Amino acid sequence: MHNAAKIRDLEQQVQMGAVETVVAAFTDHYGRLMGKRFDAGYFLESVVHAGTHACNYLLTVDMEMEPTPGYQFANWEMGYGDFHLVPDLNTLKILSWQEKTAFVHCDVEDDKAHAPVTVAPRSILRRQLRNAAELGFEAMGASELEYFAYRDAYRDAAKKGYTALEPMGWYLEDYNLLQGTRQEFYTREVRRHLKATGFAVESSKGEWGLGQHEVNVKYSEVLEMADNHALLKQCMKEIADQTGVSVTFMAKPHHGQAGSSCHLHLSLRKDGHNAFAGETDEFRWFLGGWMAHAPEMMVFYAPTINSYKRFEDMSWAPTRLAWSRDNRTAGFRVVGSGASLRIENRIPGADANPYLAFAASVASGLDGIRNKIEPPPIFEGDVYAARTLPRVPYTLEHAVDLFEASAFAKAQFGPEVVEHYAHFFRNEQKAFERVVTDWERRRYFERI
Repeated sequence: MHNAAKIRDLEQQVQMGAVETVVAAFTDHYGRLMGKRFDAGYFLESVVHAGTHACNYLLTVDMEMEPTPGYQFANWEMGYGDFHLVPDLNTLKILSWQEKTAFVHCDVEDDKAHAPVTVAPRSILRRQLRNAAELGFEAMGASELEYFAYRDAYRDAAKKGYTALEPMGWYLEDYNLLQGTRQEFYTREVRRHLKATGFAVESSKGEWGLGQHEVNVKYSEVLEMADNHALLKQCMKEIADQTGVSVTFMAKPHHGQAGSSCHLHLSLRKDGHNAFAGETDEFRWFLGGWMAHAPEMMVFYAPTINSYKRFEDMSWAPTRLAWSRDNRTAGFRVVGSGASLRIENRIPGADANPYLAFAASVASGLDGIRNKIEPPPIFEGDVYAARTLPRVPYTLEHAVDLFEASAFAKAQFGPEVVEHYAHFFRNEQKAFERVVTDWERRRYFERI
């Protein structure tokens, strides 16, 4: 549906009283949706044509919404001005889980020059998709999002310090329909509302952890997929709130259990056809580039301290860099055939910002095509047992070092983006280092 048709449809919905509110949103570095709620009439009168504004400190805050010093993009010395939010009407949806509410993703632009804000996650992905288009490709992708679900409401979980929560399942439920049925009162609502909102819902299934589950929507063009991923997480949290339960997208909420992944599936389309079909040169070089740059792109796949707790051998999370066909111990798994042939990167966790993870993936693969980077030989067998294979970075600190020193990252994203995000991730590391944890008290309080 073209923009004019989208506007006409929204106007009709507003006139009928079916829509009263429009949410205009963008994601911060963590992938959280930020934005404003507008009266629907005002949105049509003004925001559709002129956009709106938000404080630029939102691309410098930490998880607690504290503005962090040291950024060049925005700081106290510059007064924390505004940036411009431009609704992308292609993303307009009516949210069935909110009363009389529509939603639209926005691009973030400079308030004066009206050029894309280079450090905004959606801008970073758009740049890589333009690069793909210049080479004649359209990137197609999907993200498999896993999560843990609990019978505790969010407010109750917070009061308990997020400890001793009751998972929805009490034994490992991977594909187990009985355990999955116990979670259906929530998961069914998610699937129903996503479908009513316009998502192409595929399936849901139990995963390997206690109360762990996965909901999948159909693959699409990569920008649309990243938009859908961000809204899907928001949908699941809001429906959890309405249902009196909670879900988490932490990569590793519990030691001793599997973590939650965000497997990324990618292929390139050229002239309407899958450019990977038949395992072409483009397929091979894309895989080679994606693998070659994985260590220096790790911060975009594993962005938090907790992310790195997930990378344990024999936990279904990849720990070494190898590729194989339909092998879940490999970091890169080739699946499908013919028109459905694609590469699955199993490294990202559920805590990844989808725009940044897809941007890193597309940039790496395109570099492989440009420079004809060959992948290593295919690996057969148990990757966990192959001690000679290169390992993924095991700490956020190590990953930031690789990212900050990466000539590839600076060339593809721009030095200002690398500097901005290196500062962001280093502050995440420092925030953890300043905190005394329960683990330390249990280990040292009496026995040291």
